[in-house]
Amino acid sequence: MNKKLMILGASILQLPAIEKARELGLNTIVVDMNPNAIGFNVEGVQKEVISTIDIPAILEAAKKYKIDGIMTLATDMPMRAVAAVSTEMNLVGIDADTALKATNKAEMRKALQLGGVPIPKYFKVTNKCEYLNAAKQFNVPFIVKPADSSGSRGIFEVVDITDEDLVNKAYEYCHPYSRSGDVVVEEYMNGPEVSVETLSVDGVCHVIQITDKLTTGVPFFVEMGHNQPSLLTNEIKERIAFTAIEAIKAIGIKNGPAHTEIIVTKEGPKIVELGARLGGDNITTHLVPLSTGINMVECSIKIALGEKPNLEKQFDKGSAIRYLKTENGVISRITGIKQAEKINGIKQISIVHDIGSTVEEIKSSIDRIGFVISQNETALDAIKSCEEAIKKIKVEVKK
Repeated sequence: MNKKLMILGASILQLPAIEKARELGLNTIVVDMNPNAIGFNVEGVQKEVISTIDIPAILEAAKKYKIDGIMTLATDMPMRAVAAVSTEMNLVGIDADTALKATNKAEMRKALQLGGVPIPKYFKVTNKCEYLNAAKQFNVPFIVKPADSSGSRGIFEVVDITDEDLVNKAYEYCHPYSRSGDVVVEEYMNGPEVSVETLSVDGVCHVIQITDKLTTGVPFFVEMGHNQPSLLTNEIKERIAFTAIEAIKAIGIKNGPAHTEIIVTKEGPKIVELGARLGGDNITTHLVPLSTGINMVECSIKIALGEKPNLEKQFDKGSAIRYLKTENGVISRITGIKQAEKINGIKQISIVHDIGSTVEEIKSSIDRIGFVISQNETALDAIKSCEEAIKKIKVEVKK
């Protein structure tokens, strides 16, 4: 009898896992509160219209189907449900304590600090008064972020710590994105930013790839590009890998994926944050297979089902993604895609917000209008392919 896998989430983010599960011949139960979610359209899936954070309902459905494994992809919100089901049904996965540490930035910071993992100076605050007091403790720019959000939502940098209006604005912008109401205030870290893509099996953490990141910078830090492998020196990459492994150990992940974001400061690598799941932004679904030949989605499915994945690198190439930028307004015309597709190395061009969509300032990942993905012999060549393709694509807007 085919094994039964439950996947929490049926959006475009989880689609690669749903498609891969069906390709592997698994009985695939998909959970999402949106009855029209794209993942429900995959042939053969069993549809459960439930919120991915409704733990009692998800647990009831998991027992009804007698599932053999549960997972999500590229989003933090369902992780506590994954942990609850894994624990209750004795499945491979994380426990509730690890899920909390991996989804609440304040608890994460505490666990990393106890584990001796390098992190920035930080404060957890529960109200505006505590926030203003914490802000006074910084003599350098600081970041304000919700304790329990994702997708770059609610992040704001206070560049001028003497500007009272800016200090207040940062809290007012950030606080609504926090489900718990808690906010983390932390020292701004200066240096190259990377993410580390890992898979843990029976307590052993395997570093699959290190990804360079390109962001919008001040004040929202939305990711606008990635490349693999990282262009940093081998010595620095070894320190990055060690820091990520120690962070994963401190959080308590023994089986499954992790996506660890790190900034290489002048004092060395320090943790930005860590997710107990595969990275989003096409990093693990597209870039890792293109740069290593390792299908991290398939590996994560096998781990969730209690099987041993093949983690051996098939090749060593470069991959990259770049997101499109345009002026604010209503998209009236998009041209150049066919010409861009002909550029050497281009593997995919996707437009997320098409003609008629309103383009606003990029404050979170959902505001990006589209992207280009490439593969080439080296990371530098892959980046060049993306940049050439981006130049061919013209997005016209009406203001």
